[in-house]
Amino acid sequence: MITEEELGRIREYLQKSENPLFFYDDDPDGLASFLLLKKYIGRGKGVAIRSAPAMEEVYLRKITEYSPDYVFILDKPVMTQDFIDKVSVPIIYIDHHPVQELKGVKYFNPRIHDDADNRPTSYWCYRVTSQDLWIAMCGIIGDWHVPEFMGEFVRQYPDLVKESKDAGEILFETQFGKLVKVFAFLLKGSTTEVKKNVSVLEKIKTPYEILSQSSSKGRFIYKHFENINKIYEGLLEKARKEVTKSKLLVFIYPSSKHSLTGTLSNELLFLYPDKMIVIGRRKEDKVVMSFRSMRIKVLPLLKIALEGVDGYGGGHDHACGGGVNVDDFDKFIENLKKQL
Repeated sequence: MITEEELGRIREYLQKSENPLFFYDDDPDGLASFLLLKKYIGRGKGVAIRSAPAMEEVYLRKITEYSPDYVFILDKPVMTQDFIDKVSVPIIYIDHHPVQELKGVKYFNPRIHDDADNRPTSYWCYRVTSQDLWIAMCGIIGDWHVPEFMGEFVRQYPDLVKESKDAGEILFETQFGKLVKVFAFLLKGSTTEVKKNVSVLEKIKTPYEILSQSSSKGRFIYKHFENINKIYEGLLEKARKEVTKSKLLVFIYPSSKHSLTGTLSNELLFLYPDKMIVIGRRKEDKVVMSFRSMRIKVLPLLKIALEGVDGYGGGHDHACGGGVNVDDFDKFIENLKKQL
């Protein structure tokens, strides 16, 4: 866990910052983490990290552009020492992926104290701020974790969510699950579109503005969701046609404007819990993928499958991301199959 003393230190860094810059992962957990911290102090700029998994030097330009006094990095699996060494202001790094050995950074990760504790970054940001529960839950449930305060959330929004210990059930069988998907899809589109979407979302006060489209801002957010969801539902239908008796479900779709692999892999995992899910998108000379499984640990299988392959990968035991050179894709899949 991240201790109470450490949570207090994060609050102090936030309160001291006059012009913070937040880098956050481009998924509901990362987005919710950013929103929680920014709303807590009422200032700062946010940048969704849409490459990766590592922090890239391109983001140094954002630091030059905004001249922050503190840099907060939220929910990124990998950060390079080279990046840290080139940043001249304090870096506050809050994460829940496997622990890294880094110097010159204020590093907060529950796995430092207990490697089995991988509660989402948005969980810890909520523990820091104790406000905007609905935003926090979009990130927490979106990362397939049901927190101990689930009952309080149900009491506040009984018409949106039901009591359950199954994150998949909440994500794909409740109205609240649609809201999590809204968060995910807001991060799809051009950099300009994403920046506008997040700026509007920052001003939303309740989930009903979005789900009931009860304000102009909510209607703006929901319209973007509907546009992306049409594409998503088409891909989901095609992916379901690829299901066989194999323990491995592989679906690769052509390069497009939007990457939907993470959301697709989560929903397919819920629909086919006995299978290992591999969802990929062809991007230039690479296949960029998401991996999911409920029954087996994906991370160690992924590391073995990457041996002798031009690619990368990492993440959690049961949910990972990665990519391989298109010429090595067949070999990579064969390596995975051998382990199942």
